[in-house]
Amino acid sequence: MATVKVPCQKVILCGEYGVGKSSLFRRFAMDTFVSASDRRSTLGLDQFEKTYTVGPDQRQIKLQLWDTGGLERVASVTSSYFKFAEAAILVFALDNIDSFNILSQHLLEIVTHAEHAKIYVCGNKTDLKHDVVVTDADIQMFCEQCHNVVTGTFKTSCKTGEGVQEMFAEISRQVAVSSRSRKELERLDDRSFRVEAPHTPDEPCSC
Repeated sequence: MATVKVPCQKVILCGEYGVGKSSLFRRFAMDTFVSASDRRSTLGLDQFEKTYTVGPDQRQIKLQLWDTGGLERVASVTSSYFKFAEAAILVFALDNIDSFNILSQHLLEIVTHAEHAKIYVCGNKTDLKHDVVVTDADIQMFCEQCHNVVTGTFKTSCKTGEGVQEMFAEISRQVAVSSRSRKELERLDDRSFRVEAPHTPDEPCSC
């Protein structure tokens, strides 16, 4: 019996250093949280795959999450990081207005190097309720100023796990729908749009 290949969709994390991208990655991969004081400093790209079941037909899809691993501290992230990305998550810290104000620069990188990727905005650190400085109105205004290129917004806490798994489950559902629609279009070959000339019977020979 032939095995059905599970489609794999690349998702990338973007944003400033220190906003919680690696913590989101760790929650996605192992559902754990490591405080800053206990965390080792690492450099290098990380990736991890997880399978989700989506849709009424219970289709399976793999999300392959990529994290910069702190490379943005020492060098610019190359275009290969963005290549083939189906979705990009713009992460900022709700208690850090500067990390929010610079999102437009990261957005520009995404639309330049991964023009077909769905873009999501994630406000992290909801557990710091008394330190939040970025409001829902700020997030909504940012999305409007981006001319609706943002597909969805989320709020998470890597420390408590709030909203993290729900965010990735929803993203997996949306990219699965998008991927399915694209594949259905690809199945339509040139014959589907070919206009055939009407057939006219050969005239009888008059010789």
